[in-house]
Amino acid sequence: MDDERVSERPAYYARRGGALADGWTLLHPPYTLWHLSYGVLGAALVPRVAWTPLLLTVLGFFLAVGVAAHALDERVGHPLGTAFGDRGLALGAAVALLVAAALGVYGAFWWDGTNWPLAVAVPVGVGLVVSYNLELAGGRLHNDLTFGLGWGGFPVVVGYLAQAPGLDGSGVLAVVAATAAAVALTYTQRRLSTPARELRRRTMDLDGTVRRADGTDVPLTRATLLVPLEGALRAMSFGVPLVALAALLSHA
Repeated sequence: MDDERVSERPAYYARRGGALADGWTLLHPPYTLWHLSYGVLGAALVPRVAWTPLLLTVLGFFLAVGVAAHALDERVGHPLGTAFGDRGLALGAAVALLVAAALGVYGAFWWDGTNWPLAVAVPVGVGLVVSYNLELAGGRLHNDLTFGLGWGGFPVVVGYLAQAPGLDGSGVLAVVAATAAAVALTYTQRRLSTPARELRRRTMDLDGTVRRADGTDVPLTRATLLVPLEGALRAMSFGVPLVALAALLSHA
C-alpha cells in the first residue's frame, strides 16, 4: 500500500510563506521554549531569584540554542528547507553565539562580583553548540546522550550558577535532581523526535498492517505513526515550560 504524504512540512510547527515563516521554522519555537525553560528552572532553585541574571540567562540560551545551534543545523543539508543561504546561516550563528558568550562573560565578571563557576560554563556551552551541531570529532558527540546533557542538564546548571547561589547542601542536591530530570526529559525528546523526523523528511511510502486480536486489520500510515510521536512532543513542549513557570512563581 502506498501511503499519501502527510505533509510537505519538515516539522509539525514548520511554516511556509517567506522570510518570516522561514525564521519561525528555523527557531523551532516549541523546542526552543522547552530548552529555555530549563534555565528558568535552574534559577528557580535558589532561595531568592535575581531577575537580571535570569533574563541574561534566558537571552543567552535563546541566542546560543534558539538561533546559533539551529542555524548551524540548517546549514548542514537544509533539512528544514528554508531559503536562508549557507553564508547567512553561518554568519547568523557566529554573531548569535558571540553575543551569547559575551552575555555569559558579563554575568561572570561584571555583574555583582566574579562568578568563576559561570565563567567556566561559558566556553563549555560554546563548545557544545559548535561540536554537536557541526558534528565534529567524526560526529561522536552528535548523539542522544550528548543532546540530553547539553540541551537539558546544562541549562539547568547554568541557570542555577548565574544566580551565584554559593555553597548550600540542599541547593546542590536540588540542582542535581533537576539536572537529572532535565537530561531524562531531553533524552526522551530526542528519542521521539528522531523517528518523527525520519517519517516526515525521509519517508515517501509506507507499507504495513496491524492485525488485532479480534481479526480486524488496521493499515499503517505515516499519519498513524506520527500521531503518538508528535502528540507526546507537543504535550511535553507545553508541560516543561509550565513546570518551570510554576517553580518561578513560587518566588513571587
